Amino acid sequence: MDSLPKRDANYVPLSPVTFLPRAAAVYANRTSLVCGGTAFTWRQTHDRCLRLAAALQALAVSRNDVVSVLAPNTPALYEMHFAVPMAGAVINAINTRLDAAGVAAILRHAAPKLLFVDYQYIRVATDALKSIAIDAALPLLVVIDDIDAPTGARVGELEYEDLLARGDPTRHPPRVVEDEWDAVALNYTSGTTSAPKGIVYSHRGAYLSTVGLLLQWGVAHEPVYLWSLPMFHCNGWTFTWGVAARGGVNVCVRTPTADAIYSAIADHGVTHMCAAPVLFNILLESRREPLTRRVEVLTGGAAPPAPLLERVEQLGFHVTHAYGMTEATGPAMVCEWREQWDALPPPKRALLKARQGVSALSLADADVKDLNTMRSVPRDGATLGEIVLRGSSVMKGYYKNPEATASAFRSGWFLTGDVGVVHPDGYVEIKDRSKDVIISGGENISSVEVEAALYGHPAVLEAAVVAMPHPHWGETPCAFVALKKQSDSGAAEVSEEELVSFCRSKMAHFMVPRKVVFVDDLPKNATGKVQKLALRERARGLEPRDSDKKRAEPAQPATSRL
Repeated sequence: MDSLPKRDANYVPLSPVTFLPRAAAVYANRTSLVCGGTAFTWRQTHDRCLRLAAALQALAVSRNDVVSVLAPNTPALYEMHFAVPMAGAVINAINTRLDAAGVAAILRHAAPKLLFVDYQYIRVATDALKSIAIDAALPLLVVIDDIDAPTGARVGELEYEDLLARGDPTRHPPRVVEDEWDAVALNYTSGTTSAPKGIVYSHRGAYLSTVGLLLQWGVAHEPVYLWSLPMFHCNGWTFTWGVAARGGVNVCVRTPTADAIYSAIADHGVTHMCAAPVLFNILLESRREPLTRRVEVLTGGAAPPAPLLERVEQLGFHVTHAYGMTEATGPAMVCEWREQWDALPPPKRALLKARQGVSALSLADADVKDLNTMRSVPRDGATLGEIVLRGSSVMKGYYKNPEATASAFRSGWFLTGDVGVVHPDGYVEIKDRSKDVIISGGENISSVEVEAALYGHPAVLEAAVVAMPHPHWGETPCAFVALKKQSDSGAAEVSEEELVSFCRSKMAHFMVPRKVVFVDDLPKNATGKVQKLALRERARGLEPRDSDKKRAEPAQPATSRL
C-alpha cells in the first residue's frame, strides 16, 4: 500500500462550486431560482455563472482576489457564490444591515478588486467609498439594477446584466481549483464587542459543511428553499451551494417580512427555510392558523427558549436546532432528533430541541472542556466548560490578523467562547457566552436559563438578561423585557413584581432577576443578535429594588465553576 501515490489521477479537490455543473446536468430544466417576476432553470443559472466568471477574468480578476458584494437575497448574489470562485477569486458578501461606516471598515480591510452593489444600497456604498478614498485604493463599482426594471431605468456606468452579457466562457473558461485549501469566501463577524474580523473559508471546509448539513438536516432532493436567512450570513449557512447540490428551487425575497414569507410558502410550496429565533416572533405575531403543510426550519444564531419553540411548532413549522458561528463555516452542532423523544409531552420535547446537540458531520470533533486542563467535562448536564471545535470546516484563520488567529486556537482546538454542559446522552447545551455568565456571590448564573424562564410567561415577547452591579452580591441578574401586545397575550399589563414572582416559581432564588426593565424592543446588531454589551452598559446605571438591597439570601451551592 505504501508504494501507491498519495494522490493519483482520480484526485479532485473538494469544492462547493462542483455542485452547480452537476445541477445543470441532472436538473437542467428544473427551476433553480424564483425572485418576483424572475425565474431561471438550472441550465440557465449555470450559463449565467459561466458568463459572469468569464467577465470577471476579463476584468483582470486573479486568483485570491477579493470580490465584494452588497446586496439582499437576489439572483445576482446567489450567482456570485458560484461565479466568483469559478474565476479563482474569493467572495465577500457584506452585511446589508451595516451603515456606511461599517461597510467602509470592511472595504478598507478586505481591499476588494470589485464591489457589486444592489441599487437599493447605492447611497450606503457611495458614502462608504467616499470615506476610504483618501487612504485606500477604490474597487471597480458594478451596480446591480432591478432585473425587472424597464429599459432606460438602470443607473451606473458598469451594470451587472451588461457585464454578464459580455462574458465569454470560451475565451475565459472557469479556473480549476488546484488546492482545496484555497480560500473560497471571506466573511466578517458582526463586531458587537470589537472591530469586525475577516474570516476565511476554504473550498474544502465549505464543501464538507454543505454536504454534512444537508445530511444531518435530512434535506431530500428537489427541495423548495425559502431565503429567509440572509445569504451574507455565513454564505447562507452554506445553503447557497447546498440547494444546488440537491437540485432545489431557491425562492428569494428581498426583505423577509411575515407577509413575504407566508406568501412565498403559499405560492411556491416552500419545504425548507432557515431562520434566527428573532424571526419566530415575527411569524407568531402575524398568524394564528396553522400552515396547510409542514415547513422544515433550521434555526440557530442564539439559543431559542423552549416556550418559543413550542409555540412556533404549533403553527406548522418543524424546527431543527443548530449551533454555529462564522468561524465554523456556519453550523457546528445539530440537535439530531431521536425517535424515542416523539412520545414525550410537547414541553419536554421543546426543552430537548432547545439543546445545541452533537457535532456536525463536517467536524472531526466538538467537545466541552475545562480550559485550565483541556480535559473534557463530565457528562452530567451540570459541569460548565467551554465549547471547542476542530476539523476541516473550521476557518482557515482571521484575515490579516495572525495574532487573533493564534489566540483563537489551543492544542489544535478552536475556542468558541461559549459556555456549555454535556448531558449524559452526549448532547451539548449552551449555558451562556463566557462574557455573559453572571457571577453573583461567587455563584455562576446562566443568563440563557433566566431568559428561558421569562419566555415562559405568556405576556413576554422578548427577554435578555445581563449582569447588574449589586452592593452585596457583586452582580445580580437584570432583565430587559419587551411585552406582547395585550390583544396577543390576552393578559393585562404586567408588572415587574409579577415577572419576578413568576421567575421565583421557576428557578432557585439566587438566579431570579433583581431588576426588570420594560422596553419596546431589545437592541440588536446587524445580524439580529441582541446587543448585550449595550444592555450591560445600561444596567451599570441601575440599582436593584429596595427590597433586594435589604434581603441577604444565603448563597446556593455551586454546581460548577469556570
